[in-house]
Amino acid sequence: MNPTVESFLSYLSVERGFSSNTTAAYRNDLGQFVEFLEKRLAPVGGGGGVGWGAVDRDALLGFLLSLKERGYAPATVARKVAAVKSFFAFLVSERMIEKDPTENLAGTKLGQSLPRTLTVEQVEEFLALPARSSTPEARRDKAMLELLYASGMRVSELVSLDVEDVNLEDGFVRCFGKGSKERVIPIHEQAVRDVKVYLEEARPLLTTEDERALFVNQRGKRLTRQGFWLILKNYAKCLGIEDEITPHTLRHSVATHLLHSGKMNLRELQEFLGHANISTTQIYTHLTDEHVRRVYEASHPRAK
Repeated sequence: MNPTVESFLSYLSVERGFSSNTTAAYRNDLGQFVEFLEKRLAPVGGGGGVGWGAVDRDALLGFLLSLKERGYAPATVARKVAAVKSFFAFLVSERMIEKDPTENLAGTKLGQSLPRTLTVEQVEEFLALPARSSTPEARRDKAMLELLYASGMRVSELVSLDVEDVNLEDGFVRCFGKGSKERVIPIHEQAVRDVKVYLEEARPLLTTEDERALFVNQRGKRLTRQGFWLILKNYAKCLGIEDEITPHTLRHSVATHLLHSGKMNLRELQEFLGHANISTTQIYTHLTDEHVRRVYEASHPRAK
């Protein structure tokens, strides 16, 4: 990786407190950008090659066009452009270049995409699937999915949990979100029961006492995000909704369901989900607006 990019990634991790997942995404996006530039210009940012100051608007527009030609989704293009803009802002702040070539570079115009969610009935059907089997893996899956829907955690937070992070007696889970921010989340009795069954009856059959991870794979090691995704997809196939499922579907669903209930306000939901900015949480108000419209159109005499 380009040494200047490595410095930027270190800055994001150490000084800005970005998570390893976010830093990895920046690494991937900027690596692709460097590869494009080296094909177009020459090696950049040191080693006798072209300096970062030589990257101009035409080069940036060429990169943007190459992304669109490769068929990337608008949201993906926007994310990659945002990574490049952040990188050049860093170069200016560190006085490595005088002028930011991305200053007037407009990213792709995006309407705010609404996350996919399941209905309460779909969630109940989905969470019941692991109970069809009594294997240790099935009991793990039941506990894992119930805990995810109960807490609204990100998948990365879920698989990072250690056994001691769950307090079954008092009914809460402690997790560390983006920027290593800690939050304590209450969990309901059903999730408590399923996690307790897993810990007492299933987990000892899957791993040793030395393993700290709460959820483990068939080899007895910490379950990864990729491993969780495969498990989720397999259950989704059973209901024929694999195209509607993403790793964060249960997180989006519980957020929407809590707002629909009218008993949790936006600020409380922000704290529950661990969002740094209220603007991130506000996307769920659009989902509730859609819900209200559907109910309105289905029930109002003049809307039929």
